[in-house]
Amino acid sequence: MSKEVMIVTGAGQISLAIARRMGRGKKIILGDKSKENAAAIADILTKAGFDVEPVVMDMSDRASIQAMVEKAQSCGEVTAMVCGAGVSPSQAPIEVILKVDLYGTAVLMEEVGKVIARGGVGVVISSQSGHRMPALTPEQDRALAMTPTEELLSLDFLQPDKIRDTLHAYQLAKRCNEKRTMYEAVRWGERGARINDIAPGIIVTPLAIDEFNGPRGDFYKNMFAKCPAGRPGTADEVADVAELLMSERAQFVTGATFLVDGGATASFYYGPLQP
Repeated sequence: MSKEVMIVTGAGQISLAIARRMGRGKKIILGDKSKENAAAIADILTKAGFDVEPVVMDMSDRASIQAMVEKAQSCGEVTAMVCGAGVSPSQAPIEVILKVDLYGTAVLMEEVGKVIARGGVGVVISSQSGHRMPALTPEQDRALAMTPTEELLSLDFLQPDKIRDTLHAYQLAKRCNEKRTMYEAVRWGERGARINDIAPGIIVTPLAIDEFNGPRGDFYKNMFAKCPAGRPGTADEVADVAELLMSERAQFVTGATFLVDGGATASFYYGPLQP
C-alpha cells in the first residue's frame, strides 16, 4: 500500500528527534553516508513502531541524492523532508564542508522541490554559525541564494584561498543554507509546499561532542555558559520547533529561519559573548 513518504538525511540525534515527532504513519527514507549510522538510527525507529528504510546516500553527490529521492517516490507521495546531514568544522577540511553542507544541501532542496506534494513541507537544519560572521554584500547573499547549484562552488568568494579556516567555511555554508531556503521557498510554493530553516546553537549530539573535544572546545563551552539559557540545548528542543513548522499551525510560514540557540547569538552581538 502506498504511503506518504518523509525523506530524512543525516542519521543523527536531531534527525532522529524530528522523525519521531513527524514520521508517524509515513514511510521514512533515511539517508546517510554511513551505512552503519543509518542502520542504527533506523533500528531505533523501527523498534519504536516506525516504518523506516535506511539508504546509503552521499550529500556531496547529486546522483546519490537523486537516487534517494527516486527511492522515496517509489514508495509513495513525498510529503515531508528533513535535511539534517552535514559535517562540522572539526570533522572535515574546507572543501568537504563546502561540498556537503553548502552544495549538497542546495541540491537536496532542489531535487526534493521537484517532487514534493501539494501541502508538503521541508525543514533544513543549518546553524547559528551563519549569523556569527560579518554581513556579506547584497550581491554575495543573492549569489548564495540564486546561483545554479552546479555553479555554486565556482563563486569567487567561496574559493578555498578566500576562506580563512574550516569555521569560516562552515559559517558560509550555513549562511547559504538560509539564503537558499528563502529562494527555494518560492519554487516550493509553486507546488503548494513550504520549506523553512532552523539554525540551532550548541545542541548536545555526537557532532557537538567532537567540537567540545576539538581545537575550539573552550570557545564552544564558553558560548553556552554565557548565553542567556546558560546551557547547551537538546535535540528534542530543536524538534519542538520543527514540529510546529511542519504542522498545519504554520501554514503561513515559509522561507524563514528560526534561531534555536539559547540566546547565544544575542549574547554574541549584545552581551558577554561580544568579541
